[in-house]
Amino acid sequence: MKPISVIIVSWNARNYLRDCLDSIRETGSSCVREVIIVDNDSKDGSAEMVEEEYPEVTLIRAGENLGFSRANNLAMRVAKGTTFALVNSDIIVHPGCLEKLSVFLDQHPDVGLVGPRVTGGDGHLQRTCHRVPTVWNTLCRVLAIDRIFPYWKLLSGFEMPHRYHDKCGEVEVLSGCFWMARKKAVDEVGVLDERFFFYGEDIDWCKRFWDAGWKLMFVPEATATHFGGASSSNSPLRFSIEIHRANLKYWQKHHGVVGQGAYYLLATVHHGLRLVVRMLKKILGLGGSPESKHKLKEDAVCLRWLLLGREFNELVDSQVPKAAIKEFF
Repeated sequence: MKPISVIIVSWNARNYLRDCLDSIRETGSSCVREVIIVDNDSKDGSAEMVEEEYPEVTLIRAGENLGFSRANNLAMRVAKGTTFALVNSDIIVHPGCLEKLSVFLDQHPDVGLVGPRVTGGDGHLQRTCHRVPTVWNTLCRVLAIDRIFPYWKLLSGFEMPHRYHDKCGEVEVLSGCFWMARKKAVDEVGVLDERFFFYGEDIDWCKRFWDAGWKLMFVPEATATHFGGASSSNSPLRFSIEIHRANLKYWQKHHGVVGQGAYYLLATVHHGLRLVVRMLKKILGLGGSPESKHKLKEDAVCLRWLLLGREFNELVDSQVPKAAIKEFF
């Protein structure tokens, strides 16, 4: 079993980070060579907590928010292990998880990247196996066809149905919440593309592994819990915009200007349709829940950003959704 460098990027997720580090300390002592934390200039005392409670951890204070890709790359460049475990700060690593993933890589030299079976804080399965985005499966998502026919491969969109999460198998994309990567493969494929600040880098990296001839495998025998949104919940509307910003970069990188334009059109239609439906629900008195109100704001903000681009960035970053919606209508 090769020595593992566990890498965690954290931004204002102190309590989640503490639980994550505790789980690694309790379950990974036999195979973990080092744990590296990159703190993206947190303001909640995360870095101080790591220094005080986890002296064995290597802490890198970024001094600014480097984003997901740059921060992970910073750690990978100084890591000493021959295997990198990139773990989100809101992950709980279950007993045996790291060992099982590491052994799987040892036994399958043609595999470059593996991921465990992940459940949410509510105990429900999180679908971490996805397909590379295409115009067709993006259209299925826009029209909600993937929700109507979730078990039909042709119509199920990006996400692979639950049944694919019950057995070990090759996948096109593994969620970036928990990866274990072979250093040899990373050296060949390259580190994460730093043009992606947050989101999109997982799809891009997985595609590059495939293009280089390395397999990606889902290993359900290894398990973890992912609470989700520990960092993005600090600024939810901004991160909704970051998803589109990242996707536009991905489509331009891999499909050129035409592909980028196709995604832009589909994303605009997606939020436009959702906004109309949510407004009708609101008029009918069916959209009064906090979640519905947030989704309405999200659709309005995302649609506005897609239509106005850079002119709307300051409004998004300052998190003024009411002003956005008022002006939009």
